[in-house]
Amino acid sequence: MNLRHRLDAIVRSLRRNGTSTIGELAAQVGASRRTVLRDISTLRDEGFVIHSEPGRGGGLQLDAQSVQTTARLSVAEVFALLISVASMRAAGGLPFLGLADAGLAKLEKALPPDKVRDLRRFLDCLYVGPLSPQVNISDLGEMDPDLLPAFETAFLEQLHLRFQYRDAKGAITSRRVEPQAMLILPPLWYLVAWDPVRDDFRHFRMDRISSPEVVAETSFRRRFVPFDDGVSPVRGQPRQA
Repeated sequence: MNLRHRLDAIVRSLRRNGTSTIGELAAQVGASRRTVLRDISTLRDEGFVIHSEPGRGGGLQLDAQSVQTTARLSVAEVFALLISVASMRAAGGLPFLGLADAGLAKLEKALPPDKVRDLRRFLDCLYVGPLSPQVNISDLGEMDPDLLPAFETAFLEQLHLRFQYRDAKGAITSRRVEPQAMLILPPLWYLVAWDPVRDDFRHFRMDRISSPEVVAETSFRRRFVPFDDGVSPVRGQPRQA
């Protein structure tokens, strides 16, 4: 059992049993008493309040109101929350915006410095704007859950992305592109990419993308993406040509 699974198992046991000894926990997770003692120290560092009661009948107790204060979220998970808020803000349909922003700020502060840097680089690729009323959204579908993790790697490491794309007529083609930006025009989401075959930018509706795959052996340079009026970066920074 690896460290994270062991920590989770200890928390579950303490919540379920109320009081447990070091020996009982060690037997449950298949580790030594010394390892479990280190695990208890790690859990306390993460924000869990664990009381120790010495003597016969004593043991370890987890405070009933105890919660973890260190977010164990990936960059893609936090980014998913941020872009969801950004898209609703762009659509003008987000109540309690101040609370949402405050909560997301706390999540960002809980991330390690390297993940914060990655998150901010990821956010620099995100743009929002209004959708033209002439755009047909009657065929709007669900997005592939593998998209965001693949996008994270492709954007941060500037690697080519390969995927299957279904156009408006239902024809499916294989594409290999350089991902440059994500554009949210609620309720539509687009991948904006440079297509080397067509030697131009292309907008791919994300609900029409499937089987995304990062091409690890090739990288690309970041390009200036021309956007229509009304489109702005989520981070509110001026764009440089």
